[in-house]
Amino acid sequence: MRNLSLKQLQAVAAVARLGTMTRAAQELNVTSAALYTRIRQLEEEAGLMLFDRTPTGLKPTDAGREMLWAINSINTVLETCADRLETLKGGSGGRVAMGVVSTAKYFAPGVIAGFVGLHPAVEINLTVGNRGNMVEALRNYEIDFAIMGRPPRDFAIEAEIFGPHPIVIIAAPSHPYAGRTGLSRADLAQESFLVREEGSGTRTVFEEFMAGIMIKRARLGIDSGSNETIKQAVMAGLGIALISAHTVAAELESGRLIVLDVQGLPIRRDWYAVRRADKVLGPAAAAFWDYVSKDGGRWLPQMRLSPNPSPVTAEFEA
Repeated sequence: MRNLSLKQLQAVAAVARLGTMTRAAQELNVTSAALYTRIRQLEEEAGLMLFDRTPTGLKPTDAGREMLWAINSINTVLETCADRLETLKGGSGGRVAMGVVSTAKYFAPGVIAGFVGLHPAVEINLTVGNRGNMVEALRNYEIDFAIMGRPPRDFAIEAEIFGPHPIVIIAAPSHPYAGRTGLSRADLAQESFLVREEGSGTRTVFEEFMAGIMIKRARLGIDSGSNETIKQAVMAGLGIALISAHTVAAELESGRLIVLDVQGLPIRRDWYAVRRADKVLGPAAAAFWDYVSKDGGRWLPQMRLSPNPSPVTAEFEA
């Protein structure tokens, strides 16, 4: 039955419902002869009779009832599809492919929860990686949009700023520079730095900030490609690190880490929602994009510094 068509199934359904070829042909707007030919072709292909002739009209055989089951199943699928299309059209349902740089994973769940609270039928597929990963995902149309700190420049994009992204240098509370103010970059030259991997946006900021200063890398034989690894290493006294303030809010509040008071810090960057300029967003993705652009900032931990910032006055609030 590889050549079975929807029109043939509809013909079987009409004959079974109306009981005669004539009435079914009228409903389907075809001649009785054409409908009879259509049914006969089906019976020949199936090798089974689809209808029995009875005093009260044509009645489906077991084979006919199998055909009716098929058309009912197809109608159910089509109705479900129509309902889902209406949902998608209204933006209340659908699927969104969202990417976030690893530094943003500390607040991204809050953003998602806020949006899903307003659109509970939307499914979010979340991808987390470094900046290089997210740029490639955007380039290859793998995601609808991304949250990152620095948009790509080598292909056309649209970007919306939705909040500040401060970057600081953290140390263990027992660090010799704890409590000192006005540290210079030269003061840090002999410190052991823990740095993110190539492709990380934080790594790029670090290289720009420390340009011209010879720095010493921490003697740590691991891939510091994780903010969590870096935070734990700093808390253990293995070095200091330049890192997004939004990744260390909890540790600063609990006193497990401190912010060093270094001239030129915190570095002010921004968080962006970024998408390809030629990417057509579906209703759900467009609704999420608008939500991040307008309300994403309220999910960011907010950094508050005194007029003369010092490690002990750096505060974060969720």
